[in-house]
Amino acid sequence: MAYDPNSQSNLDEVKTSHIHLNLAVDFVAKTLAGSAELDIEAITDNVSKLILDTSFIAIHSVTLNGAPLKYTLADRHEKYGSALTIELGKALAKGDKAKVVIAYATTEECTACQWLEPSQTAGKKHPYLFTQCQAIHARSLVPCQDSPSVKLTYSANINAPLRAVMSAVPTGEEKQANGTTTYKFHQKTRMPSYLIALAVGNLEGREIGPRSTVWTEPEVIEAAAWEFVDTESFIRTGEELLTPYDWGRYDLLVLPASFPYGGMENPCLTFVTPSLLAGDRSLVDVVAHEIAHSWMGNLVTTENWEHFWLNEGFTVFVERKILGRMQGKEHAEFSAIIGHKAMVESVEIYGEDHPFTALRPCLRGEDPDDAFSSIPYEKGFNLLYYLEKHLGGPEVFEPYVRAHVQEFAGRSINTDDWKAFLYSFMEKNHGQEKVDLLNKVDWEAWLAGTGMPPVENKFDDTLAKACNCLCKKWDHSRTVEKPTEFSPKDIEEFSPTQKVVFLERVSELDSLPHSHLELMDQTYGLTQVRNAEIKFRWHMICLKANYEKMYPEVAEFASTMGRMKFCRSLLRALYLAKNGAELARETFKKHRSFYHPIAATMIAKDLGLAK
Repeated sequence: MAYDPNSQSNLDEVKTSHIHLNLAVDFVAKTLAGSAELDIEAITDNVSKLILDTSFIAIHSVTLNGAPLKYTLADRHEKYGSALTIELGKALAKGDKAKVVIAYATTEECTACQWLEPSQTAGKKHPYLFTQCQAIHARSLVPCQDSPSVKLTYSANINAPLRAVMSAVPTGEEKQANGTTTYKFHQKTRMPSYLIALAVGNLEGREIGPRSTVWTEPEVIEAAAWEFVDTESFIRTGEELLTPYDWGRYDLLVLPASFPYGGMENPCLTFVTPSLLAGDRSLVDVVAHEIAHSWMGNLVTTENWEHFWLNEGFTVFVERKILGRMQGKEHAEFSAIIGHKAMVESVEIYGEDHPFTALRPCLRGEDPDDAFSSIPYEKGFNLLYYLEKHLGGPEVFEPYVRAHVQEFAGRSINTDDWKAFLYSFMEKNHGQEKVDLLNKVDWEAWLAGTGMPPVENKFDDTLAKACNCLCKKWDHSRTVEKPTEFSPKDIEEFSPTQKVVFLERVSELDSLPHSHLELMDQTYGLTQVRNAEIKFRWHMICLKANYEKMYPEVAEFASTMGRMKFCRSLLRALYLAKNGAELARETFKKHRSFYHPIAATMIAKDLGLAK
């Protein structure tokens, strides 16, 4: 029986098989209004009510076969919203099906939607709407069983004054007399509610492959089409490693700068941050990550957010497999070194004994957003990397990963399901020897232990050596008043990723003197750099050193880039830096409407501004 501590719906009695949305987009009122039709099926006997998750939704009516149904909206739970209880009139027996139609509208408190003014877009002429439903925000977009344990298909008719795109395949458009257009969509592969996604704006599409179009505002289309030209190669490499791609289209939507994540793996239409448009294709690893989600997370899904690592750890593992095949093993291992640093930082922020640093945390009574960090990504990856080495390498482990997808495609699973299949696969294909090896794994420490993983993996550091060497040179120069041994040639041969690792190594040192930071900036042009990953690391070094000259640059970047990895980390570090707290708070207050509601809530907590 499905268990989800973060849902109030009656998952043990009913399952939703399909949702059809009829919604009109109103940019003036900043609402979506219309109806949701839910196809439900009783999974036990004598089901007299349907309980759905909602959050800040206005319910107008509920009907079954055209007849009105009684319903009650519970008082709001601070984290999980308001349970909508619908009396079905006649009890359903196990296997009985029904179609419940809910007329409703979103409200201005909707946490899934961000409504942008024209001034917040690249073109400055038209408004823009986009949604972000992971982890538990779909319930503010549509009344539903908002749990990853429920996988469903969906369709939609979206009436809008500007182009609409969704995490589904477009099936047609109809012009309306009032000048709007109804855009129609259908998603035929079953998926969880958190993957329902909508964007509406002045959008233009450009084909970049046989099954891929990149969508964005016209002002950005050339840069986006150039940056993501290798998308089809990523998909094909994923198919070679795993199974045929199941979703038909793989399109990309480059969002305005307030999008809070690097990417969101919405099926058929990955949402990505414009911070990936580095102009050198150096940051498209994020696309490899989101493509890997097509199998890990979208096809095989975590049962609830306590097992989120099954989505993200597997995805990072497959992402690095794709990179290894396309760019060479040393590049994949280099990515793992960068990921390890992110994991260390997450453990330091939470504290090594914090329950959220466990791979399988308990989230009863918790908001899954509060537990979001690099832990499920990198600790999960490290477990799979360790198991691959422990069990005999890629020739043993890669066939298992493919079998994992074949076994669980279309299902939602938990860590026990994963572990049981790992054991059975190894026993069936390799015999008792591999089972004995699995029995030597300290499962309790890996899955329930807090802090860093119980085993420290060693990664190929070929590409890191030059970065480490240059970092040591700077460290040794700290006592010299005016060092002369540095020049732009130091990093001339570095890839953008090597520049990132060099700066990460510098960030691990005791802070360099301000005069040295000024010299580093003059020599390498770090403040002017376009690459957001490099800029971010440089800013973090300056904040750690309380280098106040850079505070305005930090505030500027953090107020124009809504990706939480950047803006949240920078504002938190600025808040903790000497004489930085007031600027951090003022920057956030001034630009609060720029940030997505999810990001704004998290940053407010960090800065002591939460209600």
